[in-house]
Amino acid sequence: MFEKDQLIMCGGHGVCRVVNITGNPIDKLDKVRKYYVLEPVFEKGSTVYTPVDNDKVIMRRIMSKKEAEDLVGRITTIETVWIQEEKSREQMYKEAIRTYDCQSLVQIIKTLYLRKQNRLKEGKKVLSSDEQYLRKAEELLYSEMSLALSIPKEEVEAYIAEAVQSREGVIS
Repeated sequence: MFEKDQLIMCGGHGVCRVVNITGNPIDKLDKVRKYYVLEPVFEKGSTVYTPVDNDKVIMRRIMSKKEAEDLVGRITTIETVWIQEEKSREQMYKEAIRTYDCQSLVQIIKTLYLRKQNRLKEGKKVLSSDEQYLRKAEELLYSEMSLALSIPKEEVEAYIAEAVQSREGVIS
C-alpha cells in the first residue's frame, strides 16, 4: 500500500501524488473498501480515485534517483526491437506503454527514433502512429525521470543524451 504524499505511476494518468487514502468516494455506505485520492503531477486540477486493491490498473512507486541513473547508464545496452508485422509491432508498443516499464519505454524510444531516422533517410514520411507512440513513451519516461533526478522534464532528454555521449566516449 502506498502512503500519503508518495509519488507513484498510475495507469492512464502517469506520475501521481497520493493526496489521501479514504473510504469509497461514491458509495459512502461502503465502509470496507479504501481508495487512493491521486493528483496527476503534470495535469494540474485533475483528481483520480482508484481502489487501493485495484488489480486492473498498474500502480507502482516511481523510480529512485539511483534507479534512474542506472537506467541511463544502461541505455546503450538496451536492444531495439523490430517487428516487421505492423499490427504486432503496434501491440508491443501498446503493451510497453500500458505496463509503464521504464526499460521497455527506452526500447520503444530507441526503436522509433532509429525507425524515424531510417524513414527520413529513405525519403519516406514518418508514420503518425510511430510519432504518437514515441511522444507517449517519452512523456511517460521523461516525467518519471524528471522527478527521480530532480530536474525539469524539459531537460531530461538532454540529460540522457549527454550521459549517453559521455559513456560512449569512455567506451570508445
